Amino acid sequence: QVQLVESGGGSVQAGGSLSLSCAASGSIFSINAMGWYRQAPGKQRELVARITSDGSTNYADSVKGRFTISRDNAKNTVYLQMNSLQPEDTAVYYCNLEGRRRIYTVPEDYWGQGTQVRVSS
Repeated sequence: QVQLVESGGGSVQAGGSLSLSCAASGSIFSINAMGWYRQAPGKQRELVARITSDGSTNYADSVKGRFTISRDNAKNTVYLQMNSLQPEDTAVYYCNLEGRRRIYTVPEDYWGQGTQVRVSS
């Protein structure tokens, strides 16, 4: 099994900052990428930021310049620093890991339990 344990999140006023972290553990052979997705009430889950094993990153247009994703490969941990938060950033944020549990298998997606971020105006 692969476990993703998220921490961080909470409530903040607009313009404030929060940070999230997600540590992966369990039976992991290799990790292609880790990232963060979010889902607001009544909306579909969307990509926020993603970082590959070689450090390549991509961000949703709505968070570029405000959010920064980083990763500690030795700890299998991914971080998301969120600055200049706005009410529209309010959502449940989910950690994602794309990887293999065994060699010669197709990469699969694994998800954390989600952490709530609330931004008030």
